[in-house]
Amino acid sequence: MTSILAAALLSCAVGDTIVKLDEVTVSGRRHRDFQMRSSQTAVQVGHDYLSQHFSGSLMQTLEGIPGVKAMSIGSGQSKPTIRGLGFNRLAVSEDGIKHEGQQWGDDHGLEIDQFAIDRAEVIKGPAALLYGSDAIGGVLSLHTNHLPTKPLEGAVQLFGRSNNEQVGMSALVGGRSGKFFFRANATLIDYADYHVPTDSIQYYSYWIKLKDQRLRNTAGLERDGSLMLGYAGYNFHTDVRVSDSYSKSGFFANAHGLEVRLSGIDYDHSRRDIDLPHQWVNHLKVLSHTTWQSEAVNLDLHLAYQNNLREERSEPISHGYMPQPDGSLERRFNKDTYTATFSLRRELGSHALQGSVNGELQHNRRDGWGFIIPDFDAGTVGAYVFDRFTLREHLILNAGVRYDFAQTHIRSYHDWYETPVDGVPTYLQRSADMRHHFNSLTWSAGVNYATGQWLMKANVGKSFRVPIPKELGADGINYHIFRYERGNASLDPEESYQLDATLSWTSDKLEMQVEPYLNYFPNYIYLNPTAQYVEGLQLYHYTQARVLRYGLEAELTWHIDRHWQVNTQGEYLYARQKSGEKKGYTLPFSTPWSVDVGGRYSFDRLGQGFVGLNAHIVGSQHEIVPPEKPTDGYWTLNLSAGKYFQLGDMTLNVAIHADNLLNRRYYDHTSYYRLIDVPEPGRNVSVKVELEL
Repeated sequence: MTSILAAALLSCAVGDTIVKLDEVTVSGRRHRDFQMRSSQTAVQVGHDYLSQHFSGSLMQTLEGIPGVKAMSIGSGQSKPTIRGLGFNRLAVSEDGIKHEGQQWGDDHGLEIDQFAIDRAEVIKGPAALLYGSDAIGGVLSLHTNHLPTKPLEGAVQLFGRSNNEQVGMSALVGGRSGKFFFRANATLIDYADYHVPTDSIQYYSYWIKLKDQRLRNTAGLERDGSLMLGYAGYNFHTDVRVSDSYSKSGFFANAHGLEVRLSGIDYDHSRRDIDLPHQWVNHLKVLSHTTWQSEAVNLDLHLAYQNNLREERSEPISHGYMPQPDGSLERRFNKDTYTATFSLRRELGSHALQGSVNGELQHNRRDGWGFIIPDFDAGTVGAYVFDRFTLREHLILNAGVRYDFAQTHIRSYHDWYETPVDGVPTYLQRSADMRHHFNSLTWSAGVNYATGQWLMKANVGKSFRVPIPKELGADGINYHIFRYERGNASLDPEESYQLDATLSWTSDKLEMQVEPYLNYFPNYIYLNPTAQYVEGLQLYHYTQARVLRYGLEAELTWHIDRHWQVNTQGEYLYARQKSGEKKGYTLPFSTPWSVDVGGRYSFDRLGQGFVGLNAHIVGSQHEIVPPEKPTDGYWTLNLSAGKYFQLGDMTLNVAIHADNLLNRRYYDHTSYYRLIDVPEPGRNVSVKVELEL
């Protein structure tokens, strides 16, 4: 926004040629300053990017960033992956606090209101030094910290998607009186069953007819709200934020272990009904941030409480020796998380020292007649020191070390029904009572160097990840991803050593960037697919193996003139197991190579109106882990357009994004739905209209 304002002022004074150069200089300087902050590969996007690239869920919006993917199941749910790593290998931070839900769940999203987010930062590669366990694959850092500057201001957004007939509204209101301020958000979303370009699918040996090419019972809704109150002085700032996110969505009925023809529910009665089986998730978050700063010292204190409550409900049907249960509550999880982080930053000449101590307590309890993970209690304490040493303006060295201690108490669980064992009725034990203690010393070092139009960064480090309770004690059916999962109580903490680099060159016309990386895991934890079947579903069990991963992301942008821009970007990932029973194979659901080629036309020199066309090309994936099946390559054509309109003191922003314009049928190798022959969604047009007051 600053560069646009500067360009507008210069336009009145000195003409178009200088405007163009000044705008490039300002934006380029901002980009370089951000890249010089850290030796790790990082990307930052603001509110304008999030608005113009709106594509449904937050992660689908961020998929345009090289190396970032949305792992989707259903039309309204998606989780982030960075360089093929996600779930508990990727930390999601909101306003300085790590978001804690049921991260092991593959079938629900982030439980964060995407329309309240002002900017997002993606850190690629291990970031355990600053974020601790779970940041072994990267960090998605979200910020909702824009402070109101007027006595009263706000915005209203209306949006929709064609594929699942989504309609929604989000409203923001804020204000400032002296040094006190407030901000409130509310979001409502409702969507129907989503459309796929096929009339039928094959689930194992069954052919299932789809009505109107829609996956029945995949409708859903979302209700979000948040409130922030604070005080912003010259060197002292404090605020308290309360947010609540609720979502409810159906599971594709034909894939939940029951056949629709045996159910009394008329799933085809309405596309917007949310029938059994379904899930609902509610995430309550209360956090406070207090900071004090002087010229050389900055103190930060973050405190937070989070409650994640999740229920899965389905028709009560007997499985194996389990009799027909009472009620529809299959699973219920109630997780409380308490977090505290104290940080200190101090400037000492050419050194910028940073230190932090943080602690976290988790308490998770289950209920319902179905079992997948046991009750558990967990606690972690960690501390790090980090130094950013500026040798000269364009040469910066940094290094840090961190120590963490974690403990996990998994509680025992026995079936509520009897199973014959050697002819004796027995309440089988699914999970034993166990206590685990883990500790780890991690480190990181890197260099940033800029000269002329070149920018070079390199970082090497060690990260770790504590095994989650599901990996240690799971023993049950996960219907939504079509497998039986079994944990392993003898797992060791996962470790990772990674070298990554960034090489970029920027001019008025061209921007080039290459980001290679090398990643070695001495003991990678993963779900190993087997040829066995338990209760009718394929058995996956947790195991560890030495794994080598390497790859790169590359991007080239050509600014032909002040209107036309051409961009191409691609990514490649190689993974190989170096030990274990699947030695020589890759990892399950490995990401294939992909390339994006697109062009963009801006209607005016300030970029306030544009239209772009993009071809997304994905290679076939024949690198699999038996009995996994290969996936053919595909390509899709996508369109995006946007325009800002000034209406007096108000700004109107219209954004359009169309995916899979040709309605092509294809399968994503990272999607669980391909296991039952469900293709990716068909043509989908997303529209958002935002009015800023």
